[in-house]
Amino acid sequence: MGLNSSGSPPGPAPSAPRSRPGEGGCARPDVPDRRTPSPEGAAELARAFALESLPHGFHDDPYPVYAALRTHDPLHRLSGGRLFVTRYADVERIYKDPKTFSSDKQVEFGAKFGPSPLFEHHTTSLVFNDPPLHTRVRRIIAGALTPRAVTAMEDGVVALVDGLLDAMDRKGRVDLIEDFAAAIPIEVIGNLLGVPRDERGPLRAWSLAILGALEPGSDPARLVPGNAAVVAFLAYLERLVADRRRHPGDPERDILTRLIVGEADGERLSEAELLQNCIFILNAGHETTTNLIGNGLQLLIEHRAARSRLLAEPDLIRTAVEEVLRYESSNQLGNRVTTVATELAGEAVAAGTQITICIGAANRDPEQFPDPDRFDIGRQPNRHLAFASGIHQCVGMAVARLEGRVAIARFLSRFPGYEPDGPPRRSPRIRFRGFTAIPVALGG
Repeated sequence: MGLNSSGSPPGPAPSAPRSRPGEGGCARPDVPDRRTPSPEGAAELARAFALESLPHGFHDDPYPVYAALRTHDPLHRLSGGRLFVTRYADVERIYKDPKTFSSDKQVEFGAKFGPSPLFEHHTTSLVFNDPPLHTRVRRIIAGALTPRAVTAMEDGVVALVDGLLDAMDRKGRVDLIEDFAAAIPIEVIGNLLGVPRDERGPLRAWSLAILGALEPGSDPARLVPGNAAVVAFLAYLERLVADRRRHPGDPERDILTRLIVGEADGERLSEAELLQNCIFILNAGHETTTNLIGNGLQLLIEHRAARSRLLAEPDLIRTAVEEVLRYESSNQLGNRVTTVATELAGEAVAAGTQITICIGAANRDPEQFPDPDRFDIGRQPNRHLAFASGIHQCVGMAVARLEGRVAIARFLSRFPGYEPDGPPRRSPRIRFRGFTAIPVALGG
């Protein structure tokens, strides 16, 4: 549950799932092994990298390109003077110095979106702002997501997951995204905001359209539905907020009531800040958590030894979820802009420079993670950056971890022999890494 800013052009058609050494299966003879390019090939991958023209196969497996960038060009220059940062130490430094590396997106999104509902939304939401707005909104939301409050949510998440498992059991052949992973965060966040269950139908489509507009470029195919989704979402929330003002919930459990009431000292959000951050809360908790669950279950298809180990040692579920977050980070990219001239990776960086931070690359950095391309469900320590770091560390990460842990553990316990029922479909995005469909047969 957390967002930064970036984007992606349309990608190539999804390719067949890649096999991994030591996990069974053979590499397809007609597909070059891109995991270990020659030094010359890696240097060329790094030199030629551009968000506007991604190399073939990038969406299926971006990590050889990220490795090449870390090794040969860790401060890669993109078009327009932008920088692309891939090393763990540099990404962590950016996260922990918000005064130098600002999250404010007024300039970037002004150029990308122009005066539009998308611009108003993304420049008002928690994640794309610096203090004081960021501090005010985060403090109010965090007050409803205390460790005690998250622990109290577990029984409800278990009941939700078990209900979905029962429904899938009756079908036998299912899509792990549509029938399971995507349904969980919509219900959990819907409960936190107090959205009536019979009004949740449009939420997922609105969320996907708004987040899709964050991909690189200004493609009308993304901007038009994104703007329409913001308008529709705001119209719905105006009615929901008006009803909640008349009938408040428990501010200790109901985030919307807490946002309306504000803090004990009387500090409150403006109406625009309130509505836009309600959209943010749903969006931040939706696609990234869907991807966490879907990526985890797909990795356990590809890594049979890891599946067997988790079945034999179910207490490893917590470290397994952390490894999924590291190995296939749901949110791969983030953005900052420098407020002053500074230095990064040994190079001078001018004030006003836009920086894309590559979380997916940082989380495979061998300087931080031994044998980083190995999926190890018992990996410790595991200081990944999937939830960012510093003041922008994901405010809902405990909720996301709870959903991932309950969903993956209970699914695997119920259907330990699940198998592919067709090729998975990879989402053609680079900011968010996940699948649009994972068809499986559940087995006995």
